[in-house]
Amino acid sequence: MEKVSIQELKQRAQAQPQPFEIHAQLESLATRVSKSNKPFFEARLADAADHLVVRAWEDTALYPAFGRLNGGDFVALRASWTRGEYGVEPRDASAQALTAEEVEAVLRGPEALRRRQAEDYATIEALVRGMTDPRLRGISELFLERFGERFRRTAAARNYHHARRGGLVEHVAQMMRSADAICGVYPALNRDLLLTGVLFHDCGKLWENVYLERGFEMPYTEVGELLGHIPAGMELANRLWRDLMESPEAAAWQSLRPENDLVRLHLLHLIGSHHGEYEFGSPVLPRTPEAAALHYVDNLDAKMEMFAHGYEVAAPLGRNVFERVRPLAANLVRPLPKCGDSSE
Repeated sequence: MEKVSIQELKQRAQAQPQPFEIHAQLESLATRVSKSNKPFFEARLADAADHLVVRAWEDTALYPAFGRLNGGDFVALRASWTRGEYGVEPRDASAQALTAEEVEAVLRGPEALRRRQAEDYATIEALVRGMTDPRLRGISELFLERFGERFRRTAAARNYHHARRGGLVEHVAQMMRSADAICGVYPALNRDLLLTGVLFHDCGKLWENVYLERGFEMPYTEVGELLGHIPAGMELANRLWRDLMESPEAAAWQSLRPENDLVRLHLLHLIGSHHGEYEFGSPVLPRTPEAAALHYVDNLDAKMEMFAHGYEVAAPLGRNVFERVRPLAANLVRPLPKCGDSSE
């Protein structure tokens, strides 16, 4: 039986059953009861790039198999998979625990994803090294030094975009590439400030959307619930700034202009305003060109990821038309190919 990732399974599942095996973690496993009082297990399976909800009814072979497992276990799930009214569903399924070697392979994720995220992290490091303002470069390097490992296992969101282990690195790297390009078009923008704002805009998610070290569970935390990632990010930036100003290098920065505290204030503004509107959680609206640029770059990258994921999972409704994938506002239409592109 062919082994595929959850993402590949979603892409390849059809109305007609097809046999596939997936290796994943049981992120959660709960006992439910249907409206007709029929018991079933509801399992949320996750791997490095995606997740899938599977239901095992009492009269199927999968039900006792799930009964022998616990949330957090790593499993091999073999089934004939179909795409139905409720998404991708298994038939004639079986499940068993993975070996230690198989677990390590799941945790590492597919090679293409690992390679892409490594390249993205290298891009972030290179753009940080290229900053000319020693204070913004310094706080960015301090962030990567102290929290790089945690950064690498944080998602950009729980749902909708870059909702996977390491997704925040992908999101930030692409935003930094976009911001760097935009600064070439609008040279009046403070490039170092904008790049640092991109790096820090979602840094509070390191406590809101972080995965466990040895799994794909993203636990809810008091910091995430009581503060949210914007206030938490502003607090982190303040703490790192204070530590940076106590370093030996900071003594030479007292004569720099703009003055140190104004640089800090503008960075905090970028973090606080990046959602763009009060109703979306920003405590303040964008009030500088850099803040406006950051907000639009953030929104653009999130939307591009939503479209890319949507084309992978949305059911077709007609020629080149696919059903809506939330939170996008309407049904999807296949994009126009580039001139000369015969891949349609």
